[in-house]
Amino acid sequence: MKLVLVSCCAPCSAGAIKQLHNGEIPDIDDFIVLFFNPNIWPESEYTKRMQEQMRYCESLGVKYKICEYNHDAWRAAVCGFENEPERGARCSICFAYRFEYAKKFARENGYDAVSSVLGVSKHKDQLQVDAAGESAPGDILYLPIKWDEKLRQQINRETDFYRQNYCGCEFSVRNKPKN
Repeated sequence: MKLVLVSCCAPCSAGAIKQLHNGEIPDIDDFIVLFFNPNIWPESEYTKRMQEQMRYCESLGVKYKICEYNHDAWRAAVCGFENEPERGARCSICFAYRFEYAKKFARENGYDAVSSVLGVSKHKDQLQVDAAGESAPGDILYLPIKWDEKLRQQINRETDFYRQNYCGCEFSVRNKPKN
């Protein structure tokens, strides 16, 4: 099976990429990392995360696709849900928007399935991500893979990844707890 892995950033995706690269996920013969994150704001933050994703993929010799950054289109998709809390309806719409794109990309490029790391962050809810992936339109299978959290943490301890302290969109910055 050929898989598209939807990634938000290198710290969240490192373990999954390593597992896929090492052939540790049964039935996955080939994969590509898809960086489609029009939700990330500001664009300078998007660029930092994109560069880290590319650097990690290149260090392993892993295929990746960097998609167009169109924050205005994403804003239109979540319009009316700006005041929703983190893990609320806005996040479900955001995930669905990105999975719909990923499934279209998969179909157009000969991939059989889509999975993601969008739920591994402490800022997100894996069940919400999986529900969005499964219900997003498209005839491509969504695989809710349980990634090795210990491996992800180990890789993060051993690397100098740029790490952000919010999910990505301007609304998650607004809703970030004050320390």
